[in-house]
Amino acid sequence: MTHPTATLVEDTTEVTSQTIRDALRDAIVDRRLAPGTKLSEADVGTIFKVSRTLARSALQALSYEGLVVVERNRGAFVASPSLEEARQIFASRRILEPGILAEAARRIGPAEIAALRHLLKEEERLIEARGQHARRAEIKASGDFHLALADMAGNAVLRRFMDELVARSSLVIALYGQSAISSCGHQEHEAIVTHIETGAIDEATAMMLHHIDHIEADLDLRAKTGSDLKEALLQSL
Repeated sequence: MTHPTATLVEDTTEVTSQTIRDALRDAIVDRRLAPGTKLSEADVGTIFKVSRTLARSALQALSYEGLVVVERNRGAFVASPSLEEARQIFASRRILEPGILAEAARRIGPAEIAALRHLLKEEERLIEARGQHARRAEIKASGDFHLALADMAGNAVLRRFMDELVARSSLVIALYGQSAISSCGHQEHEAIVTHIETGAIDEATAMMLHHIDHIEADLDLRAKTGSDLKEALLQSL
């Protein structure tokens, strides 16, 4: 039987800083690594069978995205956004996403609508599922909907901005969010697609802003504890 660690990468001789960064980023965005979790260079190096230098490079790349905080003499930790940072993240999304939606709507045809509806179908399936893993996957599917719209806008710079904002939103939801809004959020996604399909772009934009407001309104002050690095990286395999 193959050891589960081996399945993190196909060939450990080809592990790069980007490989490590992507795996850690996925674990953070999927909420397998909770805000505040310590990311030891030694532990990361051991899990991926690489040097601490390579592990450090991956952690540094994540710090540039705001997903990891590197503290002198303490090490690296999954970022724990403050409430003010959370407000800024959602304020940024209110500015950015209406423009993305408008640009995407100009390019969206039947094939793109079908792709969006496929994402919505998967999101609905995950909402109906049970368990912690399904909840994490549902949150990721919700983020994927927003990223798909950014892809359809055809602007690589905006797509990178959205990639960071969605990832940081996931951290905020992990730290402050509740789970009660899932089905409502899905219904709002459906309404956005329907408005785009019928050419009602103003209504789609209004629903997008309402949707972002809805997510932010769900934030609270409940603290979440850190999680185990190795367990978080391996549990999805």
